Amino acid sequence: MAFIVQAGVAVLLVMLTLTFQSTAMAALIHWARAHFARAARRIGPLHSALLLVRFSGVIFVSHIFQALLWASFYRWKCFRSWESAFYFSTASYSTVGYGDIVLSEKWRNLGPVESVTGVLMCGLSVSLLFAIVTFLVQHQERLLPDAAKPNPAKTEEEVLINH
Repeated sequence: MAFIVQAGVAVLLVMLTLTFQSTAMAALIHWARAHFARAARRIGPLHSALLLVRFSGVIFVSHIFQALLWASFYRWKCFRSWESAFYFSTASYSTVGYGDIVLSEKWRNLGPVESVTGVLMCGLSVSLLFAIVTFLVQHQERLLPDAAKPNPAKTEEEVLINH
């Protein structure tokens, strides 16, 4: 019976985490599309760097809130202090897992589940950042004059002769 309770809590926490992550990513995508539409020609290297800092910061805060979700459960059922609950949650979510604080036997399966969930959520975040970087690179290439654009059809010898 205890395993069924653990599994139910794990499913609930994973679904809440995934919902939070998906909502945060959807909001970031919506914001990015609106931002890129407004700043179509003004996206230079400095602007790109600042955008990446903003996106990374929002994503980082999103992951902290997700770890806090798990920490809230741990504080409610497993630990006496918020510090211990948050420490254990962030160590599990980030897959560091020091082992100096452990869950009771009743809830110990939640730690590995949180770790797998954290890896998945971080992977989703990295994929979004990768998509943004790809967009920024392609945008910069579109703004280059034709003479400065790389021509993959030219051989190495043609490139050397023309320069």
